[in-house]
Amino acid sequence: MKKWIIKNTKADLDRLSKALGQSKLICKVVSNRGFTEVGEIEHFLNPSLENLHSPWRIKDMETAVSLLERGIECGKHIRVVGDYDQDGISSTVILVRGLMKLGAKVSYDIPERTRDGYGINKRIIDAAAADGVDIIITCDNGISAAEEVGYAKSLGIDVVVTDHHDVPYVETPEGMKEYRLPPADAVLNPKRHDCSYPFDGLCGAGVSFKLVQSLYEKRGFGAREMDEFYGFLALATVCDVMDLIGENRIFVKEGLQKLRDSSNLGLKSLIEETGLSGKALGTYHLGFVLGPCINASGRLETAKTAVELFLTSDRAEAEGKARTLKSLNEERKELTQAGIDRIMERIEKNGTAHDKVIVAVDREVQESIAGIIAGRIKEKYNRPSIVVTASKEEGLLKGSGRSIEEYNMFEEMSKHKELFEKFGGHPMAAGFSIPEENLDELGYRLNRDSELTEEDFVPKIYLDAHVPLDKIDISLPESLEILEPFGKGNSRPLFGDRGLKVRKMDLLGSSYRIFKFRLEKGDRAVEAVYFGDIEEMRNYLDSKFGTEEVENALRGAENELELDLVYYPSVNEFNGRRNLQIVIQDYR
Repeated sequence: MKKWIIKNTKADLDRLSKALGQSKLICKVVSNRGFTEVGEIEHFLNPSLENLHSPWRIKDMETAVSLLERGIECGKHIRVVGDYDQDGISSTVILVRGLMKLGAKVSYDIPERTRDGYGINKRIIDAAAADGVDIIITCDNGISAAEEVGYAKSLGIDVVVTDHHDVPYVETPEGMKEYRLPPADAVLNPKRHDCSYPFDGLCGAGVSFKLVQSLYEKRGFGAREMDEFYGFLALATVCDVMDLIGENRIFVKEGLQKLRDSSNLGLKSLIEETGLSGKALGTYHLGFVLGPCINASGRLETAKTAVELFLTSDRAEAEGKARTLKSLNEERKELTQAGIDRIMERIEKNGTAHDKVIVAVDREVQESIAGIIAGRIKEKYNRPSIVVTASKEEGLLKGSGRSIEEYNMFEEMSKHKELFEKFGGHPMAAGFSIPEENLDELGYRLNRDSELTEEDFVPKIYLDAHVPLDKIDISLPESLEILEPFGKGNSRPLFGDRGLKVRKMDLLGSSYRIFKFRLEKGDRAVEAVYFGDIEEMRNYLDSKFGTEEVENALRGAENELELDLVYYPSVNEFNGRRNLQIVIQDYR
């Protein structure tokens, strides 16, 4: 069972409500997101392009712009080196389209996931040198590629690194962190310890966007010239699971608006192919519909297919590539489920489900979906989870990990760098290559050194407030719309209530995978739906109240069912009518 925790950030709600003209509940929810002053709450509630920080505040921005300006003027060949995930693809598209508009001679390259692994490498650099490339710009990678950047420099190629990942470091004998930057001509990364940029939560596409923005300002382009990039920036921000606060909130809100009538043929075709045309797009559609299709190209074939989709000016080509991405995603789903089933069965049999850090090996899993499977294992057991699979390189294994909030995976794995052939990541995820003989030692050390406790493994669900169902109406979900877009760092507000009587239960859907309830509190009746594990909920109700009482509820007869719920309010629209409906997130 999950542990329910009601957030209680201290704030003067009366003062905030009066100053902002908002309800105390809205002020409480925003305060729970860490904003307790009038000015910062106003910025949160009214995300505006006017509140974006100057890109020139990023360390090395002037150096990067000067180098690229000279390169464009002299007709030098610029190559963008991206990454194969959604953030890397969006970063590549933003840079390539931006540089093209400036008249640059620009090309791009993206590593092949299974052949190259993550980031810029010697093969890509050699190919660039053979093509007469003068300047390389990395995006969504490069911060940990000191050796590779040095190699490019030795060939006479200028290098600009744009990245958002944590800067590598070594610990000194005194326990201090000594950061190691690659020897590039310019390193743009808000996470640099010597960078004074006010917001270090940008994704890779965010840093690329800032570089193009600076180049455009230098040329005297108007701010609206950046409009074509907001859709890609919103996709990258959501799909790379960045906190939707600060500039990211502005980017995503603006991007969702721009996506609705995007002029990019590739985006339009993918939106049409996934059945989203004419719909009001939200972060769900970015993270769970469009994003996975784009990511599938880099997982199963080549990410260049997605880049080509967004660069083409040919409608037939765009429609064809959009169909390809959707088909690849369907294939990815099947491969992922097969891998999850095998690994879950093995974990249950060998007892590793109780390890502090789960390390699962399955050589059949495609390395491109290892991270997805690791995420699903983490969700099931609420423990840091690593999935390791075979590599094309003899003697090497590839691994991908996903973590819980209480465990900084990047920092913990950094303590054992000597075990890896290649390694990178951030607090919540990591990827690596490791000699086969080192794998057992890695699993042993991570579990030996982990300071996680049993309390850390208890899933937690955070509520914003106790809001009784007999005190709400349809105005509540309507008022909460001002808090959108929702996502990491700004989760959808959750509320709780106790002692809700179940007057009727129904099973809905073509395969009966939805529970619908009619609940009663005081003299109020409210409709509710539950989209979670139906069998698990039915078993819980049977064990707590008895099968006969549950059957009575399903018939709409008198019954003894009474629940405490975590929920969020929503509007159910049907046949032109709008009604209040709550969506159940947890129960007891």
